[in-house]
Amino acid sequence: MEILALFFLGIIQGLTEFLPVSSSGHLVLFSKIFNMQESLFVSIVLHVATLLSIVVVFHKQIWEILKHPFSKKMMLYVVATIPTCLIVLILMPMIKLSFGGEALSICFLISAIFLYVSESLSKRKIATEIDYRDAMIIGIAQGFAVFPGISRSGSTISAGLLCGKDKKQTAEFCFLLSIPIILLSLLMEVYEICAQKVVINISVIGIILACVSAFIVGIFAIKTMIKLTQKSNLKWFAIYLLCIAMISLFIL
Repeated sequence: MEILALFFLGIIQGLTEFLPVSSSGHLVLFSKIFNMQESLFVSIVLHVATLLSIVVVFHKQIWEILKHPFSKKMMLYVVATIPTCLIVLILMPMIKLSFGGEALSICFLISAIFLYVSESLSKRKIATEIDYRDAMIIGIAQGFAVFPGISRSGSTISAGLLCGKDKKQTAEFCFLLSIPIILLSLLMEVYEICAQKVVINISVIGIILACVSAFIVGIFAIKTMIKLTQKSNLKWFAIYLLCIAMISLFIL
């Protein structure tokens, strides 16, 4: 049963990572439904799996950035990552507790409001290129989006829209921005497991299957999902999040 549950969670991660609906929130919700205890560990590992999907799809853009480590584009990612890391370090005790799911419905609701407001206000702005100020704001939004239920892609894209950016450039910037924070989260989790000799009580076969399913689904879904995110009205995702917030309120 646990192996099937993990496989299903991998599919959920692959589908929801690229939509502004909080993949970590969905993982916590379904982890509770499946009565799984290691929701934080599972969430980080599956985020790494979909990170590999991002690397496969955006390998040309990533290679171009890495070839010019002191370019403005690289510096924009550095500037955006710094506030994210600071916020995560400061809020880490609260973040760990949040994976218990008690505040999940509230976080889903926060995401819904943010998406609705940003979509409503973005139409009044003229799209401009992302600068260092915008990168800082997007990085701050990403920092608070580590709580399950607060969509990372939704928060960062919404922050970009409120700064006057269009969905296409903001979506690509935000997806690539997830790479360093996911890698750092994995390193922190591995360090804590080793330092505190934490025992992870979870099926090895199950987590491998979950990662494979998340990776494969992510590769096939990412292009479609990114296009959908760019072209669709974010208010529809806000409505969905409102519904899932109500559902999680009764389930958890």
